[in-house]
Amino acid sequence: MDKIKIRGGKVLNGKIFISGAKNAALPLICASLLTDETVTLTNMPMLSDIKAMNALLEQLGTKINVFDDFVDGHATKTYSYRTKNIESLTAPYDYVRKMRASYYVLGPLLAKYGKCELSLPGGCAIGARPMDIHLASLEKMGAKIEIKNGYIYAESNGRLEGAHLILPIASVGATCNILMAAVLAHGRTVIENAAKEPEIGDLAKILNAMGGKIEGIGTSVLTIDGVEDLHGTVHKVIADRIEAGSYAVAAAITRGRIELINARAETLRQPLQVLRDMGVMVEETANSIIVDAKGRTLIGKDIMTEPFPGFPTDLQAQFLALMMTAEGASMVTETIFENRFMHVPELLRMGANINVHGHASAIVRGVKKLSGAPVMATDLRASFALILAGLVAEGETVVNRVYHLDRGYEKLEEKLKSVGADIIRIKSDDE
Repeated sequence: MDKIKIRGGKVLNGKIFISGAKNAALPLICASLLTDETVTLTNMPMLSDIKAMNALLEQLGTKINVFDDFVDGHATKTYSYRTKNIESLTAPYDYVRKMRASYYVLGPLLAKYGKCELSLPGGCAIGARPMDIHLASLEKMGAKIEIKNGYIYAESNGRLEGAHLILPIASVGATCNILMAAVLAHGRTVIENAAKEPEIGDLAKILNAMGGKIEGIGTSVLTIDGVEDLHGTVHKVIADRIEAGSYAVAAAITRGRIELINARAETLRQPLQVLRDMGVMVEETANSIIVDAKGRTLIGKDIMTEPFPGFPTDLQAQFLALMMTAEGASMVTETIFENRFMHVPELLRMGANINVHGHASAIVRGVKKLSGAPVMATDLRASFALILAGLVAEGETVVNRVYHLDRGYEKLEEKLKSVGADIIRIKSDDE
């Protein structure tokens, strides 16, 4: 397996282009299943999760083309998707086990073709993320669902029916799946306590551009009036707020200055406010965010993860790493997933002072220095926390299992090198 080696102590300075959002792109790809026409997605990130989703859709019968493109002068990719002749309605285990978000094919296939067989999903080991809400909602819309032999078997007699759905929790995955199912259902669907993440807004926008009728975008109540069919469209994937937040922390933890090109401040209000409260200068421009911690003393700050617009769980690990270098004590409370401090033992090996209380919270006390060490990545976002620690640690840090990072961070070494980091990838065949 590849590794990443970092020699810490470099102050980062420069500009980083923020790629398209993985968490937006994955349901957008699946939305292409709702039409026979071509759906084109620009500003697409080049990530292993995208490749895995593309492989799954090709197995279903989707024809995919990729083109080189530019966004604000930065090289990126554009993909076109067309599912004119569906070849399979099964998402097999060998595809789904690689990426939990494969479950986004469920709503579109059920809505357009009346049937879907989906292997129960895998994904990062950060706690239970059951599909109960997805399945219960689809059943209320008329689907018949059975789980056996590790598969979900879903079927409908004709079109799904609109329904009034009140989600027990504001689930991002369930909200996306229901949106894609409801847009072709007969009648009106109302989703109460819908998740409000920007990635859901991006999905709703593409569905409307394809001919859907969705109201309430950005609120907790979404109203969808089903239509007979959808058409193709061209859509730009929103910038990745988690990538932007991660590199914002890279600037802060190294006491450097980075301008995040293409980042959208309105998707990062809570994390940016935490940085300001800690003593970091944050400036918002028309098409970027400037994070400047040069010469600044940072003060610890308590954070608690919450659904959007609260503090995102996907930035918890990165900010915990930042708190290790701040003065005083900070409490980090995780309310979304119950197993998201697995990276703490690795940080302790580097000299961090962290006490985890159960599965819900951690007390972080700032330390004068960290020491480089070999560490093991446990999940996607925790992997970046280890990179951050390595950027400021004395000596050499080697991060193992970087395939986690490749799921969510495009050109990570290249981007960090461009702002002054001493970082290289060690290919498995180089050892």
